[in-house]
Amino acid sequence: MTELAGASSSCCHRPAGTGAMQSVLHHFQRLRGREGGSHFISTSSPRGEAKMSITSDEVNFLVYRYLQESGFSHSAFTFGIESHISQSNINGTLVPPAALISILQKGLQYVEAEISINEDGTVFDGRPIESLSLIDAVMPDVVQTRQQAFREKLAQQQAAAAAASAAAAAAATTSASVSQQHPSKNREATVNGEENRAHSVNNHAKPMEIDGEVEIPSSKATVLRGHESEVFICAWNPVSDLLASGSGDSTARIWNLNENSNGGSTQLVLRHCIREGGHDVPSNKDVTSLDWNTNGTLLATGSYDGFARIWTEDGNLASTLGQHKGPIFALKWNRKGNYILSAGVDKTTIIWDAHTGEAKQQFPFHSAPALDVDWQNNTTFASCSTDMCIHVCRLGCDRPVKTFQGHTNEVNAIKWDPSGMLLASCSDDMTLKIWSMKQEVCIHDLQAHNKEIYTIKWSPTGPATSNPNSNIMLASASFDSTVRLWDIERGVCIHTLTKHQEPVYSVAFSPDGKYLASGSFDKCVHIWNTQSGNLVHSYRGTGGIFEVCWNARGDKVGASASDGSVCVLDLRK
Repeated sequence: MTELAGASSSCCHRPAGTGAMQSVLHHFQRLRGREGGSHFISTSSPRGEAKMSITSDEVNFLVYRYLQESGFSHSAFTFGIESHISQSNINGTLVPPAALISILQKGLQYVEAEISINEDGTVFDGRPIESLSLIDAVMPDVVQTRQQAFREKLAQQQAAAAAASAAAAAAATTSASVSQQHPSKNREATVNGEENRAHSVNNHAKPMEIDGEVEIPSSKATVLRGHESEVFICAWNPVSDLLASGSGDSTARIWNLNENSNGGSTQLVLRHCIREGGHDVPSNKDVTSLDWNTNGTLLATGSYDGFARIWTEDGNLASTLGQHKGPIFALKWNRKGNYILSAGVDKTTIIWDAHTGEAKQQFPFHSAPALDVDWQNNTTFASCSTDMCIHVCRLGCDRPVKTFQGHTNEVNAIKWDPSGMLLASCSDDMTLKIWSMKQEVCIHDLQAHNKEIYTIKWSPTGPATSNPNSNIMLASASFDSTVRLWDIERGVCIHTLTKHQEPVYSVAFSPDGKYLASGSFDKCVHIWNTQSGNLVHSYRGTGGIFEVCWNARGDKVGASASDGSVCVLDLRK
């Protein structure tokens, strides 16, 4: 993702491409200077009245937060380690989302103000030329260049006005001629604009208007407040209306949304602590993954502090699982509920015994951080990594039983279909691939998205599901702001869903497979009819959406957001 995500809002979540921000990292690593150093940049006005200082720690922290909020989790982790973010005395809870974007916007406004003012302090009439981009603003002599261009423009206008005064009749004729020419130019610009929009759904200046008939009213939306930082993930309990959420404030929370709960929704706070000096202290690390077991009695969480934890449904810590040597990016219960699988930045995956909390087996097969895992059955799983490989491993085997290679960039997510026969994968290489254990190469290489594909989900339909008479589908969500629905048997795209304006981070099918929820950094949750591809419900929240999920009955959708909110949409009539 190369553009400034969320420039008009706060910014995002787990692994995405690491290459796009290398120049930014390089610049601020140079600014940081020696390891551990905290350098100061001081400036003052020409008369010396006002003075400000900028520490490299402050700059590093804003860049670190931008990387996190924009989804560059790997870059953020690496940058955080190299710049010693954890050793700074900055209170991150006081820094609002999108702080770097905000200060950049103010810097642009300052440069535009400079351009608008003459050396004698007078202000130019009108707006000087066109708006500035960030790159324009850092160019040498941008103020003088823009002012000179504006002066030339004014001179031309004054000359034209003088000519018009001297020859009023000619001016009138010229004016009529110009008025006839401009509509055609405007029509041409409009046609080109339509053509450009057909090729790029990202270039919208303002949020797309949503039909009032599909907009979810505020009376049907419950906004849950309590988290003090971004909420990266949420998941419904599979048997009751308990919604779990995980946040950058180093807590997970369990929200009780059952109809019989007293006083509306209540929350349990699951504080993630580590032992220091014989005491439990907050880890101050993001909670980035969580998963309920199949009977809804236990919740597993994974954190950037390197520990997985098991909690009871009433919020008590049951076990702490500690063998990873770095952040945990994903974790999953198996269907039987006796094992938990985790993936970490330490390049390994681990199967844990859920009853004892001990590691049953560690799988050190990836050559780079492991990003996602998914069980094929109770003892066999697949894992993917930034090393572009997918390994299928089995408990008790000391090497992968299968390795799939074919992606040319980081593999962000993998999912087995409900029957466990097909494995889908998506990547920063903008492709979606379908694999079978029966062959070495992919059976489908689906190329339609024009930016990174962030996540994928199979529909709960077809063989081995409770909806066997409905065809199975696969949904893919991309940084190109679109969601696509695929017919995997034919290897074709059925629907392209294009109402979002920013990267789409999450998709989820309803339990009957008839609807798909999507969440984007444009702050919108959209609900789509999977057969027609039509938008049937839409809700605009207060922060970029990281995750969407359906409850077991299929009448509520939960969504977690970048501003610390969790919203629950009631889709009952």
